[in-house]
Amino acid sequence: MKNERKLIFPVMAGISAWICIICIRKETQRKRMRAKSKGRHIPCGAYEAVLKRPMDIVFSTLALGLLAPVMSFTALAVKIKLGSPVIFTQERPGLDGKVFRIMKFRTMTDARDENGKLLPDEYRLTSFGKLLRSTSLDELPELWNILKGDMSVVGPRPLLVEYLERYDGRQKHRHDVRPGLTGLAQVSGRNGLSWTEKFEDDVRYVENITFLGDIKIILDTVKVVLRREGIHSGTSETMEAFTGNGADPVGRQYPCHEGRRRGTVL
Repeated sequence: MKNERKLIFPVMAGISAWICIICIRKETQRKRMRAKSKGRHIPCGAYEAVLKRPMDIVFSTLALGLLAPVMSFTALAVKIKLGSPVIFTQERPGLDGKVFRIMKFRTMTDARDENGKLLPDEYRLTSFGKLLRSTSLDELPELWNILKGDMSVVGPRPLLVEYLERYDGRQKHRHDVRPGLTGLAQVSGRNGLSWTEKFEDDVRYVENITFLGDIKIILDTVKVVLRREGIHSGTSETMEAFTGNGADPVGRQYPCHEGRRRGTVL
């Protein structure tokens, strides 16, 4: 009798695991078929189709709880250094180009010229703002965007709405998935890359989304942030505006497929 009782738990656990695997496979197939019928991006596998979003919810919930003291202190510092509002919001395109409002800690002043026009970024970005950006503390409010479903932990970074009409056919595929808090381009050089290189990294990520790939990007992100790499573009405190394809902002000119290739996504 005792031996039989000892076997109950592993048997039940095995049956539960088998049922979960079957359910995940069926849901993956359903989502892939649905995406194919609608001519949309087809998920790479079970992780992207079924598991990625629940894991985003768990991660963002835990991170918001654990980082609450850091976010509170940062908010207070922004209030003292830059005043109100503490949170900067802006419309950004997300999944399928649907616009949402991204949230960040404010890093710039509202300094304007004699005509009331905002001064260029390099004049409004304070030393305190530079510190927030170099440590990526300004990005922490985006955890709310992840929890809401606007964003994912890993994915192409959400850029400006006006860039949508400037992408070529391949670059538009960066919006086939939710934008991310971090991404392949961010661990491959951040603002040190040209737009062409960033977009190629974004699309390569969309084409091969895996659990191990996302874990690698998250770990690499920690290294990049600690080393404060790629904060500047080389010609500006912030990244120059994307004006379209052709000569990129740092002077290099080549089609997407000729951009430098850096480590593949696992």
